[in-house]
Amino acid sequence: MRPAVFLDRDGTLNEEVDYLSDPDQLSLIPGAAAAVAKLNARGIPVVVVTNQSGIGRGRYGWREFEAVMSRMEALLAQEQARVDAVYAAPHHAKGLGEYAVADHPDRKPNPGMLLKAAEEHGLDLGHSWMIGDKALDLEAGRRAGCRVALVRTGYGHSVDSEGADLVAEDLGEAVDRILAAWP
Repeated sequence: MRPAVFLDRDGTLNEEVDYLSDPDQLSLIPGAAAAVAKLNARGIPVVVVTNQSGIGRGRYGWREFEAVMSRMEALLAQEQARVDAVYAAPHHAKGLGEYAVADHPDRKPNPGMLLKAAEEHGLDLGHSWMIGDKALDLEAGRRAGCRVALVRTGYGHSVDSEGADLVAEDLGEAVDRILAAWP
């Protein structure tokens, strides 16, 4: 079992865009790719865990989500960075059909995506970090047994940092501080 770093997507890795479904609207937050590359260089798995209620609400589909993730992959690769796995939860109380689930185990603040990733990739949650810009990211990480970091990008500038193990201006600072203390 090895520790990992779990990342929220929107507002943490990329600039916040409501219902991001167009790859041309994807813009990485400055320094995010370099931060991911630092984790990669240390052999630390990087796992994206993202709520995607836009899919559940019928605003866009899995094809659009995959196109955005392909664009992110290309932008990360420009700085020799990559994510090792991506988990998305389309469920929402206002979702349609099978996605109309108010409290699905995978939807953050529930830890389902992190628990699945740990099982599927042999990850040690107790020594892992969850980094995000919302209280629900921190809660999901806590519930999974991870340490949690709040970034002040995206919605993070207005989130109460109580309970965060680390508060940073952006992903780059968070990763630098985590790596400085990494075993």
